[in-house]
Amino acid sequence: LGHADVFVMLNESRTFRCGDSHIQFVGVEDYWTEHFDPHLAFELTDGGGPIVALCHNPDAAPSVAHHGADWVLAGHTHGTGRKDTKLGDLVLPTNHKRFSAGEYDLGDGKALYVNRGLGYGRRIRCNGRPEITLFTLTER
Repeated sequence: LGHADVFVMLNESRTFRCGDSHIQFVGVEDYWTEHFDPHLAFELTDGGGPIVALCHNPDAAPSVAHHGADWVLAGHTHGTGRKDTKLGDLVLPTNHKRFSAGEYDLGDGKALYVNRGLGYGRRIRCNGRPEITLFTLTER
């Protein structure tokens, strides 16, 4: 990814500026690993502008929002809500089963968006169409 000028944020943040405006992006490690550290990821944010957090698993959203994210963007679920089954929990383990796809209010003006993703190889999802999400950022 580095050779393609893609910066992978592993518990890190980046600020992007356009004129007098700026937006901060924070990337956290995978929630299910010992490397997940939102405190470290948010350490260098300045709190002066909007913060968008990128995390793979929507289970991390409440914690990431608590650390300062205004928006949390996640995936992991592929748009399918999983029932509590041993196989389902092995394939796509989740604690917050309600975060399957779309936008969710996390309270205090914070939000989560869970993207269904594109998948790869053969389509094996049930009722989870592929998705590419486009957000338009506007200055407040």
